Amino acid sequence: MNALKKYIDKIEPSFEKGGKFAAFHSVFDGFKTFLFVPNTTGKRGVHIHDSNDSKRTMIIVVLALIPALLFGMYNIGYQHYLVTGVDAGFWPLFWYGFLAVLPKILVAYIVGLGIEFTVAQWKHEEIAEGFLVSGFLIPLIVPVDTPLWMIAIATAFAVIFAKEVFGGTGYNIFNVALVTRAFLFFAYPAHMSGDSVFIRTASTFGLGGGETVDAYTGATPLGQVGLWENANGVITNAVGTPIDSMDFFLGLIPGSIGETSIVAILIGALLLLITGVASWKIMLSTFAGGFLTGLMFNAIGTTPAMSLPALNHLLLGGFAFGAVFMATDPVTAARTEKGKWIYGFLIGFFAICIRILNPGYPEGMMLAILLMNTFAPLIDYAVVERNVSMRKKRAKSAVAAVK
Repeated sequence: MNALKKYIDKIEPSFEKGGKFAAFHSVFDGFKTFLFVPNTTGKRGVHIHDSNDSKRTMIIVVLALIPALLFGMYNIGYQHYLVTGVDAGFWPLFWYGFLAVLPKILVAYIVGLGIEFTVAQWKHEEIAEGFLVSGFLIPLIVPVDTPLWMIAIATAFAVIFAKEVFGGTGYNIFNVALVTRAFLFFAYPAHMSGDSVFIRTASTFGLGGGETVDAYTGATPLGQVGLWENANGVITNAVGTPIDSMDFFLGLIPGSIGETSIVAILIGALLLLITGVASWKIMLSTFAGGFLTGLMFNAIGTTPAMSLPALNHLLLGGFAFGAVFMATDPVTAARTEKGKWIYGFLIGFFAICIRILNPGYPEGMMLAILLMNTFAPLIDYAVVERNVSMRKKRAKSAVAAVK
């Protein structure tokens, strides 16, 4: 690393003002600060000095996402070989999923970072590290068969219209990854939901002896809830075998790439909480809001969706993933301490309401978080104004007591 640093320091003058490659200063600075921590600090005025800068924060989130990514890769292979009837070991399953997911990660990063580098160079600003997380999240929240060109278009739309137009990292009011998912959902609904988008099979996939399989069709566990009248309340896996809450918890079920395993998500949540990167108040209140809302609908129980156990609502779909990695986004979430409780609880409440009351859309976490992104500033404003009002009342009471 010392040799690399010496080489970077040697060529740095060429990228400074007046240098041969001065036009690419922002790009060079972005790579340099990614590889090495800058040694420049504030010298005057009041500054907070902390080793946990934005780059370290983003890297911690990426590390927390790795368990969900790795399990998602394995689960893709597992679901594929399950429906094709081929008995395969761990590494063939994982390798199949790895090859399916890697192009999506590359496309998300190439498109997103390409736009951010271009904008930073055009504005003569430093390149922020915000997309390190967004680029990792995008592939994890889409179905495995999402075409790469769709991911490219949706990523470009989200980075430009949900981030750069607001001023870049730290100024966006909507979660960039969720805007990508929302764009895909509304622009290409057939590729985002339905019976066959969560399991990667193909009619040209050859088996031993030259046999081929037809593309798999079948609803995800959450999508089956609306079909309970015809399935006697039994949720099944890709080949029709009944599954239960433990299967939901472990995650060997159809679903978006990184959202199926609660175990993997909880490992990531533990890292975020230990390092203090994410708010435990938002996480806890989101789960509490979803669980209590599920119990409320269980008490009514007039439809199959209302009868789904409240705990299963937390285990299925993208609820847990959204609560841990999306709702806690420090830029788009509420920032006051009381506001975090309100913000998280309402996300859980609206997510379950959308699932149950809209039979055409069994998932609700994406829309719930984007909705509360909109209201987060209002929640913080109300909390602050409430505190100001209470302080004024206490001050008046103190003056009256003195008199």
